Amino acid sequence: SHIYKNHDVTKTWKGKTEQLLRVHDHDFTMRPAFGGPAIPVGVDVQVESLDSISEVDMDFTMTLYLRHYWKDERLSFPSTTNKSMTFDGRLVKKIWVPDVFFVHSKRSFIHDTTTDNIMLRVFPDGHVLYSMRITVTAMCNMDFSRFPLDSQTCSLELESYAYTDEDLMLYWKNGNESLKTDEKISLSQFLIQKFHTTSRLAFYSSTGWYNRLYINFTLRRHIFFFLLQTYFPATLMVMLSWVSFWIDRRAVPARVSLGITTVLTMSTIITGVNASMPRVSYIKAVDIYLWISFVFVFLSVLEYAAVNYLTTVQERKERKLQERFPCTCGIPHSKTMMLDGNYSESDANSLAGYTRNQMVLEEEKQEKMVVHLAMSNESNSSRKRGLKGHVGLCIIQNTHAIDKYSRLIFPGTYIFFNLIYWSVFS
Repeated sequence: SHIYKNHDVTKTWKGKTEQLLRVHDHDFTMRPAFGGPAIPVGVDVQVESLDSISEVDMDFTMTLYLRHYWKDERLSFPSTTNKSMTFDGRLVKKIWVPDVFFVHSKRSFIHDTTTDNIMLRVFPDGHVLYSMRITVTAMCNMDFSRFPLDSQTCSLELESYAYTDEDLMLYWKNGNESLKTDEKISLSQFLIQKFHTTSRLAFYSSTGWYNRLYINFTLRRHIFFFLLQTYFPATLMVMLSWVSFWIDRRAVPARVSLGITTVLTMSTIITGVNASMPRVSYIKAVDIYLWISFVFVFLSVLEYAAVNYLTTVQERKERKLQERFPCTCGIPHSKTMMLDGNYSESDANSLAGYTRNQMVLEEEKQEKMVVHLAMSNESNSSRKRGLKGHVGLCIIQNTHAIDKYSRLIFPGTYIFFNLIYWSVFS
């Protein structure tokens, strides 16, 4: 054995590699067993890395070791030890090798640093192992209807370019065991769920049937990045728009600017998400969330417009009433009633009682009010009746009824929408 280790064929063999393998004795433009039955070519693959998945271009880039196994008796050579001989890419150009290509690939190349990353191992009986290191960018039709809560299944497809299934039988050498993956494979956005192999026949109308091999892999998108960048800010903006309902309705600049700011921020978030996505013609899951959030923010602006308009209308009515009945509306939080004049006790009691009942009703609605009545000295019963009827209209409320309902309806509806959304898409 010691003698064999130092044994160098190049020293003992009186000639070249070509003569050892009898390369020039045969026409290697023809496949093995040319004109006879289909030659079986086994394939196995080791995936070194998944380099990138691009949503915009709808493709993926993968680096892999592609190995072919076949038998070419023209390459058999005499050997006493039954040991194989290994060559690099220089011999490949002189012999027949399978013409496998990647279907639906956009770009691919064999690595050539420092020399072409190709290995050829020939056994004495003519069995050949042909291995190369390739980076390939291939198409992957992605469905974004559930983005970013989606899973994507992509496949790399291998096929002989020239030889139909009558000439070359391409098959996975060890079934599903033919596909090995590096344990360190990881992607920033995706969790790799599974790699598996399949094969089927592909038909071309002009040329016939071909064996096609598939490397399938399923990826599930990591949601946390999108929760942090999209969902969380959008939810905060919607909640910020609700702050408006607790601000005094007369604070026009505060409420308008708050509404407009949240609307603009929501549209910026929507623009940012769509900038990194292909322009698909269907609605994505993230679009549903962002647009419904946008509608909530927009409605809060409309809500204030309604409140402001109704307040203006109410104040106009009160001004007209003041002209007819000189009653002045005073400062909130005070429940005082100033009665000046020569009214009888019963008149004052009846009037006070009326207002007290009004206050009880208003307090039930959680409204604060002030009634400041200044009455003249003249004692006119018809004037008293008119005054009693319009005391309620003289009340100005700090909070409009629409604001009070909005404080409950807006958060309630948004929470309900979130429950439905996450139960459907997660």
